[in-house]
Amino acid sequence: MKILIASPEIVPFAKTGGLADVTGALPKALQRLGEDVTVIMPKYQIVEDKKNNLEYAGKKIHVPISNRIEEAKIYKGYINSHQSPVTSHQSVANKKIPVYFIDKKEYYDREYLYGTPQGDYPDNAERFIYFARAIIETCKTIELRPDVIHCNDWQTGMVPVYLKTLYKNDPFFKDTATVFTVHNLGYQGLFWHLDMHLANLGWDIFTPEGIEFYGKINILKGGLVFSDIVTTVSKTYSLEIQTEEYGHGLEGVLRKRKDDLYGVINGIDYDDWNPLTDGYIKAKYSKENLSGKWECKKELLKIYGLTPSKEIPVIAVISRLADQKGFDLIADIIDDLMKFDVQFVLLGTGEEKYNTLFEDIGKRYPAKTVIKIGFDNTLAHKIEAGADMFLMPSRYEPCGLNQLYSFKYGTIPIVRATGGLNDTVENYNPVKRTGNGFKFSEYSSNALFSTIKKAIEIYRDFSLWNRLMINAMSEDFSWDRSAKEYVELYKKARAKRVNGE
Repeated sequence: MKILIASPEIVPFAKTGGLADVTGALPKALQRLGEDVTVIMPKYQIVEDKKNNLEYAGKKIHVPISNRIEEAKIYKGYINSHQSPVTSHQSVANKKIPVYFIDKKEYYDREYLYGTPQGDYPDNAERFIYFARAIIETCKTIELRPDVIHCNDWQTGMVPVYLKTLYKNDPFFKDTATVFTVHNLGYQGLFWHLDMHLANLGWDIFTPEGIEFYGKINILKGGLVFSDIVTTVSKTYSLEIQTEEYGHGLEGVLRKRKDDLYGVINGIDYDDWNPLTDGYIKAKYSKENLSGKWECKKELLKIYGLTPSKEIPVIAVISRLADQKGFDLIADIIDDLMKFDVQFVLLGTGEEKYNTLFEDIGKRYPAKTVIKIGFDNTLAHKIEAGADMFLMPSRYEPCGLNQLYSFKYGTIPIVRATGGLNDTVENYNPVKRTGNGFKFSEYSSNALFSTIKKAIEIYRDFSLWNRLMINAMSEDFSWDRSAKEYVELYKKARAKRVNGE
């Protein structure tokens, strides 16, 4: 199959969150399955030609936006698929995956992707309505006839809308299906109704059955309503978003599409996250030989002047500091937690109230905590390798990646049973010695605290904890498994499209 993956951000070119990791890794896994994959994204200021070996593709597109035509250049680069050799059944001998970039300086040549720290760019509706139509026009210009366009998040939500409306009778896209993946339903691309003129679409789609949402344009809703198949990033989250609690006002739309709605857990890239090959950590280790983990723990704590001990567990957090992530619960219990023989390490940045809160905790407990406000990829690897437990008490979590990294590093996740955390973490049973972590259901500081206490108790039994680490490190969340699920969904989407459903 010819698959075009459309995303507003892709590793290694531009990243604000986990979406970029997903859309950078999934193409490589699909190619290993023998699929013909191409990727497309905007050419932001951060996407430098020289650094990324980009070349002007010699093509321009002319895209209608409102009552004018805007020209853009197409650049081309590649993602290297280096994890495994090309197998004989692969149809793509060249292992480099082509990535096309929409170069429209007025829209994308900016310091940030979506907005400044003060807020979103005021012309985001125009920027991403343009991007969606530019994707379609690029296909025609470079003569790429995709069997499936896999769209990701609201920034690509207008692609399915256009294919079912303006391009409905275009023979070029006669058999092109769309799959739309929601990575976080909280971000919807909401804009005032007067932006409708930008899309060059009739007001007949500005209805409750179309892209209208309480008097506004909702671009994410467009993707949900007009795509052939809808996916999200875990099975539990696909059910949660059909409820009022998690649906962000779109639960009715999602319930209507429940027969076309699927949850596919994100994979992780074991080339980047593997203690046996990780170049950022003090010592390599595996489930067969765990001795290196103690060396990593010693290094992590000594860097910051804390005293390492095999008897004292290190509890870690690496996260965006936001309400969604459950930091109000951690704030409630931190003083009680510090009464235990534990050490606490946090790396993250986000809402000012949490930045201040954790800086204050660091000052109050300097001998027991390491607080780093900001993000540092090297330190993130050292924390995953050096910590014993990893805390994720999220209010909601579509998938979550850090619990998957933690499994691989034998760092035991303590999570709230929501979204992908519920799908991937199984409570440890010390009698049967089954399970890979600890989870709690009620969103409360009491539930979190009692779960941490249980983990600390089991940590004190070397034999039980060792078994738990081996269980966690035995988990396989490679992209290959997820990619196979996506291929089946691409086939379903194609069948729907070809059969005119």
